[in-house]
Amino acid sequence: MKRSYAEFASVYDELMSEIPYDTYVELINLAGDGIAGKKILDVGCGTGLLSVKLAKLDGLVTGVDLSPDMLSIARDRARSLNLPVTFVEQPMQQLNGFSNFDMAVIAIDSLNYVIEEEAVLQTFRNIYNSLKVGGVLLFDVHSTYKMDVIFMESPFIFDNKRISYIWTTEAGDEPHSVYSELAFFNQMENDLYKRFDEVHYQRTFSVLDYVAMLTEVGFSIERIFSDWQDLPPNFDSERIFFQVCK
Repeated sequence: MKRSYAEFASVYDELMSEIPYDTYVELINLAGDGIAGKKILDVGCGTGLLSVKLAKLDGLVTGVDLSPDMLSIARDRARSLNLPVTFVEQPMQQLNGFSNFDMAVIAIDSLNYVIEEEAVLQTFRNIYNSLKVGGVLLFDVHSTYKMDVIFMESPFIFDNKRISYIWTTEAGDEPHSVYSELAFFNQMENDLYKRFDEVHYQRTFSVLDYVAMLTEVGFSIERIFSDWQDLPPNFDSERIFFQVCK
């Protein structure tokens, strides 16, 4: 599928401004029993928003993403702040070359871009092999309810006077999957707007399916919660968090 990362990367940070990254940092701090001095693997790091927040707290951060355009922004961000973050271009399902990390994180439903169940399993295996014994993986995914119900309520429209988009969705071929088409309008000089289009495909699995995959790899389940709160998932939860240990 076509994904215009060069243009999407340029507006990504502004579109993600309402994501509570500071809350994610708190979750990582709690799950990892601290951040300072810990080797942290930020998988699907995008433009490095979370990576630099962890590095500011003296985490030893390596960010991994498949998009060179996202990583270019991430490197510039870390460099401008004089933060020693390492960034590597790799798909998470092909993650390799990492070992003895204290913690790994897959934030903001990045895992939902891995569609095939075997590829999700391979992602978990790769991260398991990258962690030291006792190392922790923290990640979040869209719930099946969000995929099957909320995302089907499109079109969604966004306009902050500089960036606008129209987002339409339809059910994908796999269970609990969504095919999204987004038309962006980015304000240029002289009040003109430049249009670019994005196509995204995401899939999620049930909580029990994720638990089965994680335990098959060898992880122990420490905590499952939802919607940024210390609450168990229920039928209308939208975002599910998993904290597991090697």
